[in-house]
Amino acid sequence: MLEFHTIDLKRDRNRILQFRRNSFIESFGDCSSFDKNEYLTWIAGKVREFPDGFVGVWDQNRLIGQVECSIRMHEGERIGYVHLFYLISEKRSMGLGVRLHEYALHFFQKHHVKEFHLRVSPNNSRALEFYKKMQMKYCGSELDGKVIRMKGKV
Repeated sequence: MLEFHTIDLKRDRNRILQFRRNSFIESFGDCSSFDKNEYLTWIAGKVREFPDGFVGVWDQNRLIGQVECSIRMHEGERIGYVHLFYLISEKRSMGLGVRLHEYALHFFQKHHVKEFHLRVSPNNSRALEFYKKMQMKYCGSELDGKVIRMKGKV
């Protein structure tokens, strides 16, 4: 059974760095643009602001993934935002991504938003397929085509 616990940087630091690096590699082919110190500073602030939105995903006392969600403004509207869904490779294609998605939806419901967005690399076909399966819609290309913005209903 999966459990979701607020990220503890002392306990989880090395694993979440590994997860974020892997997400860069899977999305963009390398992690050369990943700045470890910038990420750790950013995540420490986000954990303080949204402790239930920045969580590790645990399976039988093993950290197997991560969810990063917050609330932000976009085009004058208050929306939910998924910064990261991540599962280790051996736990993919087992239906667990749906559990991460459901966790995010509950977070957004708690914060009274009706819509959420995320960005995904156009090269990440596996993620794109999953987001479409979760009924998310294409909003457009951003960052000179490096990412696609998608939105979903809460």
